[in-house]
Amino acid sequence: MKFQNMTIKEIKSWLDNTAEEHVVQHLKALEKDGRQGVKRLAQSWERRIQLKEERERHWEHIQRHEKELREQGYNFIAGVDEVGRGPIAGPVVAAAVILPQDFKLVGINDSKQLSKEDRETYDTYIREHALDYHIAFVDAKDIDRMNIYQATVQAMKDALTTMTMKPEYALIDAVRLSHLSYPSRSIVKGDANSVSIAAASIIAKVARDRWMEEIANLYPQYGFERHKGYGTKEHWQALNEKGPTPIHRKSFIQQQMTITLGEQS
Repeated sequence: MKFQNMTIKEIKSWLDNTAEEHVVQHLKALEKDGRQGVKRLAQSWERRIQLKEERERHWEHIQRHEKELREQGYNFIAGVDEVGRGPIAGPVVAAAVILPQDFKLVGINDSKQLSKEDRETYDTYIREHALDYHIAFVDAKDIDRMNIYQATVQAMKDALTTMTMKPEYALIDAVRLSHLSYPSRSIVKGDANSVSIAAASIIAKVARDRWMEEIANLYPQYGFERHKGYGTKEHWQALNEKGPTPIHRKSFIQQQMTITLGEQS
């Protein structure tokens, strides 16, 4: 290619409409071009390729637990994760997901590491391709009654036990679940280290966010659609002015107030 005879706009058009493997063959020539605009185009393409390679490496990393278990003869592996342990309002939500062996979604990761747009896109893809999944909610009243850890365990167990397809093995993010009728493994930071747990993390996060956005219509003055129940400055201000709603976790609020009073004394 004789890039020196092309304008920067023409080079950009060529890059945008040329197969990646062909572009790679010409990146060195573009980097040697004396025009800064052309150099920036080449650097942008290099970053794009590096990102793609990183995502491919992460994909190999994140499915290693499932590969190991399938080699041992387990075919129906459930990933389990929860979201919403930290907020002062709203439910804790868990999801359990069984993915097919040929499932592939490069870029899947811990839901907190993804943009809202990617989570929504991945959520749709996971639901369409999963062999089975279920989402379970434990509300604020039950969180206050049993404490957040037990509520998290309850949500995870509910998500698993209400699936139509019975798992042969469960991969669980950080928490150990007892009294399951099949083996399980707790994985620290599982949503970044297991594709099944990552999938559960995503659909649980999207389900909880949508629930908080819907409940915001009942309590528009609290801003639930923005902070999703977390203790932001905006949320605490609304809480101090208007008091708690039925979806607030009274035990969390009391604990935070006790801590604040202790720090002031």
